[in-house]
Amino acid sequence: MSKNADISRHLEEERLAGVVVHNGLAYLAGQVADDASLDTEGQTVDILRQIDALLASLGTDKSRILSVQIFLTDIGEIGAMNRAWDAWLDPASKPARATVEAKLAVPEWRVEMTAIAALK
Repeated sequence: MSKNADISRHLEEERLAGVVVHNGLAYLAGQVADDASLDTEGQTVDILRQIDALLASLGTDKSRILSVQIFLTDIGEIGAMNRAWDAWLDPASKPARATVEAKLAVPEWRVEMTAIAALK
């Protein structure tokens, strides 16, 4: 983790930080499935598990997510993604959300998500 006064960066890699924290907000980098052989629903489940774990490591949880951006390689798969999303979602704490079709960096990836969450 690196710090820049009021900004902390976690899970740094060569080109990015996995999470950046500033002013009580956590900005999550794009999350993709650990197992790219899964279908869209399976990749979504995996990504949401990763988001839960990242938020827990910061002492917060999905009820504090403010917004999510979802990138699908095939917008026709939104139903499969939504099945996993709906099973995970806390209906009392719905975030703002945008879902778009996009070409991702690795052809096997079907879904990528970023999120912004408030810390506790």
